[in-house]
Amino acid sequence: MRSIRAAAVGAVTMSLALAATACGGGSSSGGGSDDSPRTLTYWASNQGASIAIDKKVLQPELDKFQKQTGIKVKLEVVPWSDLLNRILTATTSGQGPDVLNIGNTWSASLQATGALLPWDAKNFDKIGGKDRFVDSALGSTGAQGKDPAAVPLYSMAYALYYNKQIFADAGISKPPATWDELIADGKKIKAKGKNVLGAEGSNLSENIHHVFVFAKQHGADFFTADGKPDFTNPKVVDAVKQYVDLMAKDKVIPANDAEYAQNQSVSDFAKGKQAMLLWQSAAANLKSQGMSDDAYGIAPVPVQSGAPGTGAQTNSMVAGINIAVFKNSHNLTGATKFVNFMTSDAEQKILNTAYTSIPPVKSAQSDAAFNTPATAVLKQTLATSAAALPQVAAESQFETEVGTAVKDLFADVAAGRAVTTDSVKAKLEKAQQQMPAA
Repeated sequence: MRSIRAAAVGAVTMSLALAATACGGGSSSGGGSDDSPRTLTYWASNQGASIAIDKKVLQPELDKFQKQTGIKVKLEVVPWSDLLNRILTATTSGQGPDVLNIGNTWSASLQATGALLPWDAKNFDKIGGKDRFVDSALGSTGAQGKDPAAVPLYSMAYALYYNKQIFADAGISKPPATWDELIADGKKIKAKGKNVLGAEGSNLSENIHHVFVFAKQHGADFFTADGKPDFTNPKVVDAVKQYVDLMAKDKVIPANDAEYAQNQSVSDFAKGKQAMLLWQSAAANLKSQGMSDDAYGIAPVPVQSGAPGTGAQTNSMVAGINIAVFKNSHNLTGATKFVNFMTSDAEQKILNTAYTSIPPVKSAQSDAAFNTPATAVLKQTLATSAAALPQVAAESQFETEVGTAVKDLFADVAAGRAVTTDSVKAKLEKAQQQMPAA
């Protein structure tokens, strides 16, 4: 999902507990209807550099849908900081939209509420079949063995963005392929008076995405095979410490970044203040901030050794946005038509081009528009070296609890407090204690 958001906080735990007891997505009737066939409400996630940009991208497409079907779509673009809590509130009250975007990492958590329309074979047939979508995107649509809770809409992956001029000035000829190489390059970059690598230390979801990848590179998972939290696994502890040590020990992430949470590291990179950035599908964001395409290069995220590949060389989570339908919609037929429209080849090309993301629809992804330097690395990563975050019901709470633990560790560094294996383990143990029983 888009890194611009901070993971939802506040009533997430309670909302999930309440939502799980709701009937039919918060509706006492337990199902939807076609009582309002001429209108739809749509909550879109904030994908662009601003909500105004999203409206500019989406409204012409919604007008096109209305012209084709006679169904008017009422659009609301919801900031990431509000989206999860608003969705959870809607699952309990029944007062939600017909169609909505969700971060793909939330799929299993929202699936557990029972509020979303299951995409069984019959429903997938209405939008051209499940086989239209790439496997990596389908892997983040809900718990294994259950019908997906949503349909892939935009696919993304992390990459390493590097400033070509800063690299040249430091005498660096190529981007680092391993973390050791990145740390070594960092010394040369700092000698030239530039910061090395940006991070969003107070952004819970950014923290989760990165420590998840580090854990994979250490051969570990945050959950056991049967879905139980395993946050204090020694390999998980080592992975989290390695990420935080990029600030604490290796000094490649500036201590000030401990307070970053809303795109500040992207702005620093776009303004030439730092040499490297780890981000999802950043091209459109960088362009909106005035950075020309030829000013930076794009490379795979570093790994422990060798080059990115499958297994222990995982270098991204499977990022992206899914589109879902509330089961108690008053225009179920229209909502399904809208999902079909948004995932059509034509719309996939238009929307993913606008957001410099990757279409999860196979036929659209093969279009020449997605073979540019800005997308080639992302496509390769999604195809060969990305892994889906845990598709468990407690995933949303995992993001909040572990994301907060990492945030607190960065805050310790910024305050001059030592980060040790024991202190990392203690914070992860506290996070695990906040998780519900599997």
